[in-house]
Amino acid sequence: MHEDAPEGDGAGRRHHVVVIGSGFGGLFATQALKRADVDVTLIAKTTHHLFQPLLYQVATGILSEGEIAPSTREILGRQRNSRVQLGEVTDIDLAGRTVTSVVLDQTIVTAYDSLVVAAGAGQSYFGNDQFARFAPGMKSIDDALELRGRIFGSFEMAELAEDEEQRARLMTFVVVGAGPTGVEMAGQIAELSHRTLRHEFRRIDPRQARVILVDAESSVLGSFGDRLGAKALARLEEIGVEVQLGAKVVGVDGTGIEVQDAHGRRRRIESVCKVWAAGVSASPLGVTLAEQSGAGLDRAGRIEVLPDLTLPGHPEVFVVGDMIALNGLPGVAQVAIQGGRHAAGQIKARLAGKSAVTRLAEKSGKARLEGTRDGQPFEYHDKGSMATISRLSAVASVGPLRLSGFIAWLMWLGIHLAYMVGFKNRVTTLLHWAVSFVGRGRSERTVTQQQIFARQALEQLGADFAPTLSPKPGSDPGT
Repeated sequence: MHEDAPEGDGAGRRHHVVVIGSGFGGLFATQALKRADVDVTLIAKTTHHLFQPLLYQVATGILSEGEIAPSTREILGRQRNSRVQLGEVTDIDLAGRTVTSVVLDQTIVTAYDSLVVAAGAGQSYFGNDQFARFAPGMKSIDDALELRGRIFGSFEMAELAEDEEQRARLMTFVVVGAGPTGVEMAGQIAELSHRTLRHEFRRIDPRQARVILVDAESSVLGSFGDRLGAKALARLEEIGVEVQLGAKVVGVDGTGIEVQDAHGRRRRIESVCKVWAAGVSASPLGVTLAEQSGAGLDRAGRIEVLPDLTLPGHPEVFVVGDMIALNGLPGVAQVAIQGGRHAAGQIKARLAGKSAVTRLAEKSGKARLEGTRDGQPFEYHDKGSMATISRLSAVASVGPLRLSGFIAWLMWLGIHLAYMVGFKNRVTTLLHWAVSFVGRGRSERTVTQQQIFARQALEQLGADFAPTLSPKPGSDPGT
């Protein structure tokens, strides 16, 4: 274990802001502090910034992982007051104002004056975590690459299958969850089978593949309202997606899922490839913060923050994005982006408004940001919600507008391009979209067995497995 702190001591040390997470909230908070008189350390368990709304396009071969996950170091390379530190945060000490992170066999303790926690959320299986082995979620690059392997691999194995039941099982794709991610994923698998692959196999007809979208709720895209939900449902059925509503998943295994209707009747759907797009669970760091601050947690593990996004009794700690429970805010990118900017703005405002006494304390080596207990409340500006259903078709809810079809799809394209990081990524993404949506091709179809089975292999190694880059001479690095 070693301690990490910004250079300088006493009067020579600037205010140190630690940001946890390289997603929308963490990245935009860091960038908003570019011209502030602070040092920023961004700690994240990956080396990239993930544009999560387009993960499903990586899984279905439209985009490469690099286009939606540019290097965080490259993004922040010209921001001289920032540094990027690889590591998964395992503990936060609010009293000591330190963050503990781990990467391989190294443990690093980083001190902070202000803290922005933007650790995001993971997939929720509603207490049935054993489902994850057979139905991966859609929260990381690893998830997307594994799903890409499972989707394209299912067609390959169906081509080889001699048994008709096995072939049918391989050519049945089940997506769990009829929210935006589930709808987009189901639509793209349907288009993949009907357009891209239809001439490429000799023993199977990919157009005969079944794509089934299941959800325990009674509507598709419930947050978009009845009108847009009905339009989305109609379009899904038009492109060949079987939508089964009121179907709660109660069992998942390697060859299928079991669903239960409102009357308790159960039935089984035979399927090798399943995708879980239902439910999210906030980062476990929320529990750590709640235990130390006394803040409450909601059912999804999100922490109840004060109106200014700080923790009770800790005005120096901001929590943003998917981790917060405040006024029913949704877990969408805009909440994280605006929350990150708000936290940065509060930090800058407090530093600018410090009294002469506080400045004198800094010079004596006690540089901590106490701020006021009454920070500026966070105001979220809803910029709308969008979901693409298929090529040339989407739904959009923006203020009083409710749009569907081609116009909504063009809006979806423009908004997503605008929020992608980097000119290069925007250009290559636009070219790939032209290939896939105007034509039929999908250039990102490379899959390996390692992509599909690495997660299962790591699980089988067990919790005692400790990867390291520097094993002792003569020792097994896996022991």
